[in-house]
Amino acid sequence: MNQIEPASRDSLLGLSQRLPPSNLAAEQALLGALLANNKAYERVAEFLAPEHFADPVHGRIYAAVVRRIEAGQLADAVMLKAEFEHSGVLDEVGGTAYLAQLLTAMVGIINAGDYGRAVHDAWIRRQLIDIGEVVVNNAFGVNAELDGTSQIEAAEESLFRLATEKGQDGGFVSFERALTDAIGIAEKAFHRTGAVSGLTTGLRDLDKKTGGLHPSDLLILAGRPAMGKTALATKIAFGAARWLMQEARETGVTPRGSVAIFSLEMSAEQLATRLLSEESRVSGERIRRGEIGQKEFDRFVQVSRELQTLPLHIDDTPAISLSAMRTRCRRLARTKGLSLVVVDYLQLMRPAVGTKPDNRVLEISMITQGLKALAKELEVPVLALSQLSRQVESREDKRPQLSDLRESGSIEQDADAVMFVYRDEYYLQQRMPKEVTFDSNDKFQVAMEAWQHKMELAHNKAELLLEKQRHGPTGKVDLFFEGEFTRFADLDTVHEGRG
Repeated sequence: MNQIEPASRDSLLGLSQRLPPSNLAAEQALLGALLANNKAYERVAEFLAPEHFADPVHGRIYAAVVRRIEAGQLADAVMLKAEFEHSGVLDEVGGTAYLAQLLTAMVGIINAGDYGRAVHDAWIRRQLIDIGEVVVNNAFGVNAELDGTSQIEAAEESLFRLATEKGQDGGFVSFERALTDAIGIAEKAFHRTGAVSGLTTGLRDLDKKTGGLHPSDLLILAGRPAMGKTALATKIAFGAARWLMQEARETGVTPRGSVAIFSLEMSAEQLATRLLSEESRVSGERIRRGEIGQKEFDRFVQVSRELQTLPLHIDDTPAISLSAMRTRCRRLARTKGLSLVVVDYLQLMRPAVGTKPDNRVLEISMITQGLKALAKELEVPVLALSQLSRQVESREDKRPQLSDLRESGSIEQDADAVMFVYRDEYYLQQRMPKEVTFDSNDKFQVAMEAWQHKMELAHNKAELLLEKQRHGPTGKVDLFFEGEFTRFADLDTVHEGRG
């Protein structure tokens, strides 16, 4: 067993004996400024709380000052002396005479904001030390329930919470600034083809209904199995990424953002194959079986070279947690820029590490609230896919409704828009007349002709049902769907080379 050298032992001992960061002089100077002039409170009210003080006595004095100021009362040394005189709170620092000492520590109320930020910064660093200790203890196996990956996610969640709850962000926005932002959005729509103010979906008719995908919005795309919701979400992600690349080429700069796809069900390779199949017009099934000729393979390779420059990123981590997703999105936004997040699909996600919901409905609610918070924090649209309950299959009309969403209450409530993808052709195929069910051939032929007519009308068609939209109209968007390539497009698009 290796022995620790004396110098190393002393070094480690020194590390363990270091005092947590604090700035008691700044705490005293701030409290003195507040007692001298209560208006100094306005400089720190937005971000400073009593628990941020390293000295608990200072924290109690600050709490008393805040309580009186917010009640419209004077908070000076005289008034606080009466409040603390018989409580014994100030006994350990010399009694109520300490309030007078704080006044002598004041340098000037104009510096109150700087003192407050110094106090707050020391608190943040103490929190970082606490988080570090928890990380180290967990790594040594104190919490046996957490494996290594879960510990990373827990640490990321703690750091994220500290970063977002540190009290410095947020606050009021003047109406003048809000109006300026609104005019800017309208101006974008005015100058852009098709009156799209948000990020384009690559589908013209959908863009007309929604104005594109807007920052901070949570959009839900739902459908029964085999309806093509993954293909449609991929089409939207691809359309957005292509538009970002096109905009970058026109301006001569690198793309200002990127598209993140979290594919919890399909692998990154399967998703890439779908995109290649759609763009090269080579069946993905034939690609997997190797049933393609040299010409098709060459086209496949050529298209792959064109697509590899797209600002598209795929994360196929199964059962990813909300905290891990949030951390990866923040990292991508910081390094590459982020314009859209696609999640396929939300029922496969896990809530933030450390939370244990009592039931599945509460768990889904936590996930949708987290996705909406992610959209607002990063100011990007988040498109999340969702399953539908089986009750759709029991109705004559199979078109989905809001009540068909699994755990529909929380999803519908948190979403800014809810869309359903529906293909009548899929259900019609299952209703093909069978000759044995008819008592004559004539009746069978009549039924068969009626069925074929319905199939012709529904062939290669899909409906996108926009059932909820906070900022615009609802309604139906008709789309083209090509099953061989799992490809969606605008219904009136001219298609060439279809096999």
